[in-house]
Amino acid sequence: MPTVKQQPRDPDRLPAYSGAARTRQLGTRIWKSGNMRIPTDDEILVLHKKHARTPEALDLVHTHCEIVCGIAEQLYSRSRASASAEIDVDLVRAGSLLHDIGVYELYDDAGHLDGPNYILHGVLGYELLQREGLPEVICRFASHHTGVGISADDVRAQGLRLPPADYLAETAEERLVMYADKFHSKKTPPVFLTAPAYAARVRRFGEDKVRAFQAMRATFGDPDLTQFSDAYGQGIIGEA
Repeated sequence: MPTVKQQPRDPDRLPAYSGAARTRQLGTRIWKSGNMRIPTDDEILVLHKKHARTPEALDLVHTHCEIVCGIAEQLYSRSRASASAEIDVDLVRAGSLLHDIGVYELYDDAGHLDGPNYILHGVLGYELLQREGLPEVICRFASHHTGVGISADDVRAQGLRLPPADYLAETAEERLVMYADKFHSKKTPPVFLTAPAYAARVRRFGEDKVRAFQAMRATFGDPDLTQFSDAYGQGIIGEA
């Protein structure tokens, strides 16, 4: 049975950002990746505040995005992939901080979440970011992070409430954000999941999904969740 490792909240812990990323967070300058405009952390927070229906929704969703960002940065710094020039860490950071922004579209003004339609949060986030004028490469983080990827065949076979299409991570940056996202859940209360715990959870969707997760795990490795659990005061679910 899964076990939950509870950690006391430590308000003196810093959020799980690398030093370089924390420096970027303090600025208001526009960062560029090649010729592409990437929003700063401050601009991304403004977007979260603009679209959150309630303070509670903002805290839940934005905190989750912060955590995914921290996990992605840690994985990048510790994995073999860190030696690859293919991964744009600034793009990963923006994608992590924006990937779940579509969840706000599922809240009503009273703060109630439309759970049955949660599967739509990715495409809703994609459309939201498009309306905000963000480039396609950033919008895709919203629609291409769910699970370990949703194919058009998955949509049809499972009767998902999605337009039939492939919602798969295709770039190294998309794969890293998708993978990092698997280690934290916004459930009540929010919790962290170890790699074995997530693998057990995704198995109900088929062994192909487990293989897809394990392939990302082989590339990026396992995160150290203890520092995040300590900083955010949230438990860790792991295999017994």
